[in-house]
Amino acid sequence: MPKIRKTKKKAPEGWELIEPTLEELEQKMREAETEPHEGKRKVEALWPIFKIHHQKSRYIFDLFYRRKAISRELYDYCLNENIADKNLIAKWKKQGYENLCCLRCIQTRDTNFGTTCICRVPKGKLEEGRIVECIHCGCRGCSG
Repeated sequence: MPKIRKTKKKAPEGWELIEPTLEELEQKMREAETEPHEGKRKVEALWPIFKIHHQKSRYIFDLFYRRKAISRELYDYCLNENIADKNLIAKWKKQGYENLCCLRCIQTRDTNFGTTCICRVPKGKLEEGRIVECIHCGCRGCSG
């Protein structure tokens, strides 16, 4: 099984507690990358990768900020080793972005009209019964 660590820098105390979960998510990522994409739209092939990337970052975020189960040193180690996305976590700490699915959904340059993605619109402001699906990551609504 491949290791997640990339550098020879020694992992901080507590790494052995989160390593099995991170390795499991890494294995899922490898499966998603090698999964055949025949019959899917070009963007749909990337959706599982975005989802697993979000899960991994959310796992580290929840352990540090919500459950306070890991140390600051271990949290910084995960960010510096790119195990979790530090830019996405930085957005989660801001009001209104607590449930953000990916950074592409808030980048205005990726949309036709210079606005954010449709998944950022609150469900109450959408038409009744309309199914929303983000073209970037497959999210069905991540607004606060």
